[in-house]
Amino acid sequence: MPRARRVLVVGIDGVRLDTLARVPTPHLDTVADSGFLAPVTVAESTPTMSGPCWATIVTGVRVTKHAVWSNDFTGHRLGVFPDFTTRLARQDGRRTYVAAAWEPLVTVADGGPMFRRPTRLTHHAPAADTPQAWEDADEATVRDAVTVLTHEDPDASFVYLGAPDETAHHLGCGTAYEESIVAADRRLGRLLTALRARPTYADEAWTVLVVTDHGHRDEGGHGGASEAERTAWLACAGPDITAGARPLRPVRHEDAAAQVYAALDRTPDSHWTLDGTAVPTLPQAVLLDMDGTLVDTEPLWLDAAREVAAAHGHTLTDEEGAGVLGRTCADTAAYLATLSPRAVSDRALESDLEDTFLTAVEKGVRLRPGARDLLDRLADEDIPAALVSASPRRVVDAVLKTLGAEVFRTTVADGETDRSKPHPDPYLEAAARLHLPPGACLVVEDSPTGIAAAEAAGCRVVAVPSAAPIDAAPGRRVLDDLTALLHTWGPYGT
Repeated sequence: MPRARRVLVVGIDGVRLDTLARVPTPHLDTVADSGFLAPVTVAESTPTMSGPCWATIVTGVRVTKHAVWSNDFTGHRLGVFPDFTTRLARQDGRRTYVAAAWEPLVTVADGGPMFRRPTRLTHHAPAADTPQAWEDADEATVRDAVTVLTHEDPDASFVYLGAPDETAHHLGCGTAYEESIVAADRRLGRLLTALRARPTYADEAWTVLVVTDHGHRDEGGHGGASEAERTAWLACAGPDITAGARPLRPVRHEDAAAQVYAALDRTPDSHWTLDGTAVPTLPQAVLLDMDGTLVDTEPLWLDAAREVAAAHGHTLTDEEGAGVLGRTCADTAAYLATLSPRAVSDRALESDLEDTFLTAVEKGVRLRPGARDLLDRLADEDIPAALVSASPRRVVDAVLKTLGAEVFRTTVADGETDRSKPHPDPYLEAAARLHLPPGACLVVEDSPTGIAAAEAAGCRVVAVPSAAPIDAAPGRRVLDDLTALLHTWGPYGT
């Protein structure tokens, strides 16, 4: 059964990016290390104030559309361009949740609310306009949010923490401000723990976004055009993003809502006229299957299996042929032994298969569409590539004469790990040789057998089916061919 997609967005108001380098934020670091953390430059047309910036973040459109120009929202167009919790609840019937202490976000104060109609709402207004009162309000907000996230079932949630911003306003960006950011990070940690404590967590695929709206001047305050005020940031981790991924273009505030929709597998309607898009990223490494993915050898392998089966008295059916795709020589030999009416050893069948397949490969192989361009792109972007094949080393080396052995940092063939595909060992070995965790690696595969191996290893997967159909899933995209993968990465230099 496919895992249910869920999203949590945590908005921490007014956190300077340069401050994150100085203060301990282990829970934010966990999100960043599992995905990415990227700077965001507030658009020149957008005032560096909470209202305009948060409106852009949660609606996915710029200030000229949502018309929130200050911290008084009067005259806004949030009915036309609603926040993601309202849009998902109204249009899709999804359960959404918002928790915030700042009144205009969730009440009619100052022309609000920004969040028009989430399914569920938590609001704890601060008792006074003081840093401590805001800490208390954030604490109450997170306490309620932890209960909801642990025991209820929201598809998309937004939790707002305002104390760091208010502390900077009152006391500047000094020690108290840094301590407030540390406290916000602890609260983020409690929210992440709440997700993991969900009874259904193992059956869910969570995407987490953590974002700030603007920076601050050293003395506290914002609203101007300085770099310190205009620099914000967005961190994102989830099943569709490799650890340590590199955004391919500058990240913008309007991308946050688009990222939420993508994480929920919800294609935005063109009538929404979103200005943001999900952030395209490059992985730290790409692990590539060979047969059927880079080279069109699956027909050769199927012909070899049929030839060897026929030589031992059995005609391989189409259904039986599908069962050998992506399998090693040893696995296929064992399978053919069960079909053959004649007594034959697995070892003899394995030898026949390898020799027959190698003979066909040595006559020449064709590259799959986009294979050469993909390998060139990886080289140009300095992204390590590994070849991970279920074929014997002799076959791999024969194919490398066409692909070029120099384009791969390492290659793993059948028999070079304790277990072969569909076990995770080959992909674990390739990641280890590249000195990367499996979660930082993107695997490109064409067969269910190879995909099972990659996912068992903990890698993200792009599937380019060659013979057997493959369904999309969290952590697994299905594309028509390698050219489509290159298209998702966009042109060079963007």
